[in-house]
Amino acid sequence: MNTAIPMSRTIKSPACAVALAVLLLSSCVPALKVRDARKAVPAAYAASTDTTDAAAIPWKQFFTDPALRTLIDSALANNQELNVMLQEVAIAQSEVRARKGEYLPFIDLGIGAGVEKAGRFTRNGVVEEELPLDEDKKFPEPLPDFLVAARASWELDIWKKLRNAKQAAVMRYLGTMEGRNFTVTHLVAEIANSYYELMALDNQLAILKDNIAIQQDALEIVKQEKQAAKVTELAVRRFEAEVLKNRSMQFEIQQRITETENRINFLVGRYPQHVDRDPQAFAHLVPDSLYAGIPAQLLTHRPDIRQAELGLAAARLDVKAAKASFYPSLRLTAGVGLNAINTTYLVRTPQSLIYNAAGELVAPLINRNALKAAYASANARQMQAVYGYERTVLNAYVEVVNQLAAIDNLRNSYALRRQQVDALSSSITISSNLFRSARADYMEVLLTQRDALESKFDLVETRMQQMNAMVNMYQALGGGWK
Repeated sequence: MNTAIPMSRTIKSPACAVALAVLLLSSCVPALKVRDARKAVPAAYAASTDTTDAAAIPWKQFFTDPALRTLIDSALANNQELNVMLQEVAIAQSEVRARKGEYLPFIDLGIGAGVEKAGRFTRNGVVEEELPLDEDKKFPEPLPDFLVAARASWELDIWKKLRNAKQAAVMRYLGTMEGRNFTVTHLVAEIANSYYELMALDNQLAILKDNIAIQQDALEIVKQEKQAAKVTELAVRRFEAEVLKNRSMQFEIQQRITETENRINFLVGRYPQHVDRDPQAFAHLVPDSLYAGIPAQLLTHRPDIRQAELGLAAARLDVKAAKASFYPSLRLTAGVGLNAINTTYLVRTPQSLIYNAAGELVAPLINRNALKAAYASANARQMQAVYGYERTVLNAYVEVVNQLAAIDNLRNSYALRRQQVDALSSSITISSNLFRSARADYMEVLLTQRDALESKFDLVETRMQQMNAMVNMYQALGGGWK
């Protein structure tokens, strides 16, 4: 009677054993808290539902000043921080290649040589003594050993552990690309804001020089009035002090101009030098009306949100890879080569030919604390990524709302300050005429000139804040990196 085991049974039994082991091990995987990131944002900013978004405008079209565009172009080529980010991108790309190589077969080629002397009263020594190599030769003593072999190993990625790790590296690589874009938006905005600040300082310096000239004329009038005994020495001294104070302020503004120029030079990646600009063009700057679109567009336009989303995807893949570590892994190994005690025998085949092949299925069974800890850490990093993504989206929305309010409030503030400057500028002439006709004292003239200077400074400052709000709004919407 035939008692051989049926072929179908011999095939199914190992498969059933593997399936049973997987079920047993998967039931021991610890359950951890997981939740999806909340991606819902408000439907609109205030009552606007216009989908036109200024972030879609390339920065070369958004900024029309030729000198400013030249600075931004130079910065994108030479800024050190941006170049560091480019190296981060290269590092992440290399990590993808390394992860991809882990689930491909490894093949090594080796060449070896050695020598061995066995003891006479050992098993190997007795065999070498008694067993002839050829008819008239025995084993040489000591015994050489020469080897030329190729070895291969391959871990079959049954549970996609290695592929998930590779895909996570891809997500992080794409995230570094978005991080680079986010750095570009900051760089473009910082250069533009510093450029407008530099132009504002130039205008404030020009205003101060004009005011000093007016005060100098007023000082001469006061000196004449003193000679005519209409005022005392106190009035002359007060006007002299005001002129000296404003002359001293010139150096403060010049220092701020130097520092702002050098900040721009640093961002551009060059040593301190003059920054080309047209200060007179500042008076004609008018902030453009920006369309904010709808909040949902932030998810696609803001590089930091896209980076956070990619980081979240990578963290989820890390959890899957960590979970797969609890399951059995299958590794195949094989080798083939030539082995002989003499180099002349290496070419004698098949006598010198050696080969091997093996496969092993290994699963963690006892003391899996390290795997549990790695799995818990991966899940915690995933939750960090969830909260980080939500925080990034919320921060982006708040930034846009703040800049929308700033643009509106600064527009109203500038209109009122413009009226204030006009009123105080005319009051300088009025106060001077009243002083000459002895219908106003010198303090009224002095305070009027001081208030007029401050109002002109504030007007320039407000215009600069308007331009900065426009730039910051463009950045908050995700513009500047295209």
